[in-house]
Amino acid sequence: MTPAHAAPTAPNFHLIGLIGANVTGSLSPLLHEREAAAQGLRYVYRTLDIDELGLTPGDAGQLARDAARLGYTGLNVTHPCKQSVIEGLDALSEDAGELGAVNTVVIEAHDGAGDGPAAPGARLTGRNTDLTGFRAALAEGLPGAALGTVVLVGAGGVGSAVARALLDAGVGELLVADAEPSRAAALAERLGRHAGAAQRVQGGSVGRVTAVVLEDVPARIAEADGVVNATPIGMVGHPGTPFDTSVLTARHWVADVVYRPLVTQLVKAALAAGCRVLDGGWLTVAQAADAFELFTHRPADRARMRAHFLELVAETD
Repeated sequence: MTPAHAAPTAPNFHLIGLIGANVTGSLSPLLHEREAAAQGLRYVYRTLDIDELGLTPGDAGQLARDAARLGYTGLNVTHPCKQSVIEGLDALSEDAGELGAVNTVVIEAHDGAGDGPAAPGARLTGRNTDLTGFRAALAEGLPGAALGTVVLVGAGGVGSAVARALLDAGVGELLVADAEPSRAAALAERLGRHAGAAQRVQGGSVGRVTAVVLEDVPARIAEADGVVNATPIGMVGHPGTPFDTSVLTARHWVADVVYRPLVTQLVKAALAAGCRVLDGGWLTVAQAADAFELFTHRPADRARMRAHFLELVAETD
């Protein structure tokens, strides 16, 4: 399901920002701007790199408020600010609240009445298009993938969204691991409560979520249907793989959230093992399309955005 894009008063000019660390090389600005140009929209997308600004992840909430004061009409949020940005927002969507992570901030005109940290004349609402994006990417990029048991490595902001999307997709057993065991345990507990509530409402069976330690990941993958990397491992500046890839076989499917480079070491190893693969570009395009619709209140052409993304990767890599 994609976000609704029917609003009566969409702005004529869109100024969008990306909050995160080491984001100056992100393809998001060009990806958004190309789709906007194809639709005839006035749309400017800028990076707000906390490293270049001399800020910490804990400053993300204040940075979001400052951006609203400067006239930004929307924000994307990436590593490592998806959780810390929440303190600067006025409201969260239900999904973002359950996940405790935000990757999209919608900034709307507001009269300033009521409580909360809203910038004068603006109201900041946190959404999570990583959730909707990965759900769509999995369905489109890996149709028919076996979902009996899946291992997820990474329980941070994007990992939380991916975990929820996997449960929504029908995963029977989700095993979550993280470099910080307490974070994996907290995510498993939170999603376990969600699954229990969903089961009471819908009836029938809902996936089970269990935290596991990183050392057990290779053995768990050997017994699983698929595995997802939701860590920064594999991206530029963070080489390597999140687990021993020698356990992969042709019966596994593998998904990665990293898209720079598009063919990570994990993706390369998975392809060599004969696995079906979902590279990070699928999530990147799907979450961007959902965010674009939230910012502009207009439908995005997802096939066109995928084509633009692949062109940008070829040009920049």
